[in-house]
Amino acid sequence: MLYHAYELQRSWLNSASTIASIGVEMLNNPSNPLNHLDPMGYLNIGPMAASALEVFAHATATYGKPGWNIEAVEVDGTPDPVLEATVLNRPFGDLKEFYRANLPEDAPRLLVVAPMSGHYATLLRGTVERMLQNYRVFVTDWADAKTVPLHEGEFDLDDYMDYVIGFLEHIGEGAHVMAVCQPSVPVFAATAIMNRDNHPCTPSTLTMMGGPIDTRCSPTSVNDMAMDRPIEWFRHNVIATVPMQYRGAGRRVYPGFMQLAGFMSMNLGNHMQSHYEMFKHLTAGDEASAQATKDFYDEYRSVADMTAEFYLQTVQEVFQDHALPNGTFLHRGKRVDLGDITRTALLAIEGERDDISGLGQTKAALDLTPKLDSAKKRYYMAEGAGHYGIFNGSKWRDRIAPVVEEFIAAHG
Repeated sequence: MLYHAYELQRSWLNSASTIASIGVEMLNNPSNPLNHLDPMGYLNIGPMAASALEVFAHATATYGKPGWNIEAVEVDGTPDPVLEATVLNRPFGDLKEFYRANLPEDAPRLLVVAPMSGHYATLLRGTVERMLQNYRVFVTDWADAKTVPLHEGEFDLDDYMDYVIGFLEHIGEGAHVMAVCQPSVPVFAATAIMNRDNHPCTPSTLTMMGGPIDTRCSPTSVNDMAMDRPIEWFRHNVIATVPMQYRGAGRRVYPGFMQLAGFMSMNLGNHMQSHYEMFKHLTAGDEASAQATKDFYDEYRSVADMTAEFYLQTVQEVFQDHALPNGTFLHRGKRVDLGDITRTALLAIEGERDDISGLGQTKAALDLTPKLDSAKKRYYMAEGAGHYGIFNGSKWRDRIAPVVEEFIAAHG
């Protein structure tokens, strides 16, 4: 019933959003008498009402999967066209490749592993754009679980690790990996497996950014929520069945709208203030500032479902049992030993103000690899950066990305 209730609400809000958009067009029409002088001066009712309706229309609209829309990146002051291709297609996620036209043939190859945490991989658009300056960039473009037919089977943490290993096999030897947030755990484990097996495509470096390697360090409200309830509570209260109108009808999922509601509620006051600021910008005619807010929420409110088995296993293994730091994490029934990592250099990056993965949670990875030479380990704490600031925005572009590039160059 959970998913059906959401679909009913969504259909109502879509209608309301459409009506509000029509109202905006009518109120902004130059021939509207509300926009003309009366004997006492300008009424000024039209622009204010139109701005309010535009904020409402934007907040209640439905957002699908965004496009990457990376047409060019600036290198040394000159725009360089970017080519995008899907180089590997799998039921639960594709491997995308981005490369700029004038990139040297011997440029390093970087696999950016996007989170499977309710948002699409396009949330890392800024990450990809910055790294395109010097790398051939590959990205895991995870599928929305509600679009994957039941006959494709299940998808859990084991499958996630297998996908990452398969993607690295396709990219070839000597690649580098960057895991952003949630995938730090399965990618860290997959790296240990590849080191153990002397896999020829073992990554040369692994950068983990804001990842929940050991959530017992500086626990956040996200960690507390996962710890406060038994796994059965999550199974019975947040897992839903995909309705018949989707290709994945009948699949059990953790809906993206649940994840979005959780994130929005964490900082509700900030989100309300952002929309109020958007209203003021629209009223004042500052379209550029209003559009910047719209662009952010267009991406932020575009959400995808996760398979129930992946979500529940992640909650239990990562946040409740702390399986990876405790040495009890399994892949296909076999224990993953982080001590097997001896070849891959590790970089742990954290944000000083990260309210999703607290300080020390990613850094813990460096202490969990006792056989890796200390010269192959590095830690960087980005002062003043929140969770999203680690991989997007000016702090990422100007301060964090150069650290990643320097690390890759030193261990390539």
